[in-house]
Amino acid sequence: MDDSKEGTRGRPPGTPKKPRKVSPRYLENAALHYLKRYAATVSQLKRVLLRKVDRSLRFHGGDRTEALQWVDALTDKLIRNGLMNDQAYAGQKAQSLRASGRSARVIAQKLRMKGVAPEIVSEKLAEATAEVSEDAAARIWARKKRLGPFRRDAQSRQENRQRDLAALARAGFSFATAKKIIDG
Repeated sequence: MDDSKEGTRGRPPGTPKKPRKVSPRYLENAALHYLKRYAATVSQLKRVLLRKVDRSLRFHGGDRTEALQWVDALTDKLIRNGLMNDQAYAGQKAQSLRASGRSARVIAQKLRMKGVAPEIVSEKLAEATAEVSEDAAARIWARKKRLGPFRRDAQSRQENRQRDLAALARAGFSFATAKKIIDG
């Protein structure tokens, strides 16, 4: 029996595997695999693909501008074929976050961080707010976190009032909304 620490693929354990050489076909396969697993915006997918490109170019060398053109062409193709749609993604994400009790500020911030255009963010946020108001979302959040009237122990409610108001403020709700929910 061999005492060496070599893995079955001929590389020592703990060493990173070498990246594949980037090509249009490789990028397309990587993008499709990623989209199968995660809902993503165009911006997110580009970030993922650019990390792959950069890693491959560091190892194998090559022309970055050509690879960037491949990424742009691929994202355009995916949008044309309906596999990526920032409008649909933003709508679904805004609805989901609002139903779980997130504030308008938090939803807008999360969508902006995902690379959704500001006009789409405001449109989808308005739609989500039409279904679940800011007060209703704050009430959902307070219930989930057991704040204010949702505390198990009614006696500790008054002594934890400031803490509960602060928790709702950190969750992105205005002071007026937080006060209404906690004192309600």
